[in-house]
Amino acid sequence: MPQKTIEVEHLSKVYGSTTAIEDIHFSVAAGEIIGFLGPNGAGKTTTMRILAGYLPATSGTARIAGYDVHRHSMQVRRCIGYLPETPPLYPNMTVQGFLSFVAKIKGIKGGDRRRQVDKAIRRCQLLDQKELTIRQLSKGYRQRVGIAQAIVHEPPVIILDEPTVGLDPRQIIEVRNLIKSLAGEHTIILSTHILPEASMICDRVTIINHGKVVTTNTPADLQTQLESTSGYQLEIAGEADQVIPLLQRIPGVIQAAKDESTSAKPQDRQLIKIAYTPNTEPGKDIAATIIGQGLNLYEMRRTSPSLEDVFLELTTEEPLETESR
Repeated sequence: MPQKTIEVEHLSKVYGSTTAIEDIHFSVAAGEIIGFLGPNGAGKTTTMRILAGYLPATSGTARIAGYDVHRHSMQVRRCIGYLPETPPLYPNMTVQGFLSFVAKIKGIKGGDRRRQVDKAIRRCQLLDQKELTIRQLSKGYRQRVGIAQAIVHEPPVIILDEPTVGLDPRQIIEVRNLIKSLAGEHTIILSTHILPEASMICDRVTIINHGKVVTTNTPADLQTQLESTSGYQLEIAGEADQVIPLLQRIPGVIQAAKDESTSAKPQDRQLIKIAYTPNTEPGKDIAATIIGQGLNLYEMRRTSPSLEDVFLELTTEEPLETESR
């Protein structure tokens, strides 16, 4: 069984009459990337700050690399690299100078300091920027410097709070690839409310809502929780109202309804969404019914739940729409 590098049990944090997190449990195996997913205000940052030693918990325990976060704070800090949502950078320092400064205060000996700084610069692809002052860098490169300061002492655990917030699409892809490259050598926990981020780079996802853990699973297994929402999206020409009652009578079909959510279609066409039960395949009968009614079938696309559907299902009371694949 993989060694657990991060273990959180019964963790709670209360501010006066406000409970930020309540009785949180989760663990992360060595070399794993886990996404801490939740809406704004769910308790993600509070949990991160407790793990990083910035905040004391009201109750419960958190251990990193075997050390209790509260009782062995200094040992824990040596074992982690932490990137808060706003990177702790000094804009007037050069990239190399700043990382050397961080390495020194993190206790790296003089003989190893240059080697560690150079390694962090290479891993974060900052070779061409190392002599520039941090204020000269784009936000994407400043984020890279923030990650470099978190890994310069080669900690076993890296904690990243919203690592791609405020970045443009190209910068997001670059930072995601950087995080993925750190897996295996480091155990990584990152908080995010960006769903593609979790599904693209995380081994597992822990969903938190209103300060409580809702579920923990792999992105793929979370999607299977919504198998019953799988279905089809049809694009037809003709009057949808005449065929919808017939579609609803097909064995396995749970629901058939017009989809008014998009106008990106010719005016003479309509969209129909169909949901069906797991382990059935009514596609052939659906197509035959449309054609049998004299309607033109322009497209029939299978739909399946996305990670966003799972997230909304677990954190809201709203009904879900499936995502076309």
